[in-house]
Amino acid sequence: MLAAAVAGLAVLGGWWFTVERRWQGEVYCIERPGTLWNGLAPLPSGLTPECPTYSRAYRQEVRQGLARIEQYRLSGWQPKALLDPFKRAGYWQLNDPLPSNYAAFLSWESDVVQYLATREEGTTLVAISGRP
Repeated sequence: MLAAAVAGLAVLGGWWFTVERRWQGEVYCIERPGTLWNGLAPLPSGLTPECPTYSRAYRQEVRQGLARIEQYRLSGWQPKALLDPFKRAGYWQLNDPLPSNYAAFLSWESDVVQYLATREEGTTLVAISGRP
C-alpha cells in the first residue's frame, strides 16, 4: 500500500514538474513546438522560437489562456516571412503595413491577430499576438 502511494506521488510529481518547467523556460509561450500559431501551419525552417521576457503576470495571462504570443527570430530583414502561412489559412490583412517596422492586423472569422516584425541588429524579430 505504501509503495503504491509513493509511486503515485512520484508520478504526480513528475507530471507537475514537466508542466511547470514549460512556464519557467525561455520558450514558455510556444504551446506546440514546430508549428506556427499553435498548429496553424508547420514552422518554416530558419526560424528560432523566442518568448518575450515579460513579467510573471504576463506569463500567467498566457498560462491561463487569456493571451497568446509567439515570437520568432530569423536572419536579415524579412518582415513578411510568416504572412503566407496565415494567408493560406484564410487570414486577410486588415490594414496597410505601418512604416519603419512592419505591423499589420490579420483577421479570420472573429479571430484578430497582431503581426509585428522589428529589425534588430541584422535579424528580424516577428511577434504574433492575440487571443487564444
